[in-house]
Amino acid sequence: MHTWLQSKALRGVLLLVSPLLTVLLWLPAYGEDRQDTTPPSIGIAVEFMDHAACAYVAMEKGWFTSAGLNIHTYESYETGMALAAALARGDIQAAYLCLVPAVNVYKNAGVPIRIVAGTHRYGYGLVVNPDRIRTVKELEDPSIRIGCVREGGAVDVLMHKTIDTYHLDEKKVLKNVRRMKPSRQILAMKRGQLDAAFLPEHWATMVEEYGATMLLTSRDVWPGMQGSVLVVREELIQVDPESVRKMVAVTQKATDWINNNREETARILARQFSIEGRKFSHGIPAGRNGTTEITPQTLLRSMERIEFRTDIDPGMVQDIINYIERLGYIRDGADARSLLADPVCDE
Repeated sequence: MHTWLQSKALRGVLLLVSPLLTVLLWLPAYGEDRQDTTPPSIGIAVEFMDHAACAYVAMEKGWFTSAGLNIHTYESYETGMALAAALARGDIQAAYLCLVPAVNVYKNAGVPIRIVAGTHRYGYGLVVNPDRIRTVKELEDPSIRIGCVREGGAVDVLMHKTIDTYHLDEKKVLKNVRRMKPSRQILAMKRGQLDAAFLPEHWATMVEEYGATMLLTSRDVWPGMQGSVLVVREELIQVDPESVRKMVAVTQKATDWINNNREETARILARQFSIEGRKFSHGIPAGRNGTTEITPQTLLRSMERIEFRTDIDPGMVQDIINYIERLGYIRDGADARSLLADPVCDE
């Protein structure tokens, strides 16, 4: 009797366990199938400015997802140098950032990245207090205080190019420079602590809200200047080239849409910036309209100073590489085509 009860109990346990065993045996095979069909998870980063308009538009409209891209992280950074540091750490597999910090992280940190598309040309400017500065030559005046990001940033390179183009005394100008992030430069301009600021868009246009004047833009200083680019880590190209192709296609789609829908783009950016901007704009006082928000009107003016396009001129990339090598920001230079992915070079 005891044996019979044990057997009966064992049969009951097996009846309960068998379905579970079946599921457990089936799961590994399912996981393998899923592994084969699910694209690798990708972390994307952007600079907090309208340079990355195509990425902001694509995210809001869900175009990355609809293209079948598996985006697990979407981070924004106030400066290209901060974003480049994230690339160096390996946190990010793809990024929309200015060309100059991209070259710096490629050469100085040895990060294996490739440029797969452009996002815009131009997009930088010099804003001044018109009561203190009326000509570029006045940047040499020892009483003038100039704001700029730290050495190696895109607008820092633009500042040096301005010095060269207008034949200014480099030592006199650099002695007047105060290094700070864009948001701090805006605050300092408002408080009268700076007389001029070299800034990327949309920050440069924002300063006009406080009565500043745009004295010059990158169009005046460096015709054809490449602004930002889409870069991806080399391993992503090797492991999942299809996802890279999809990112380039989405970037092109968003860029085309931006050029045909400027006002709606400005509204999208205003919404996105209002969500993410608090960590970058803390302490910036209200402008003429009494608000700290970045308005669609401001963004629309800013976008007029940017040429949104995905094609890249390898000659311009080489010119920028050569120039920042001359400034001492990189050593031994680089061949632009070693940084550009083949599809870009073949165009």
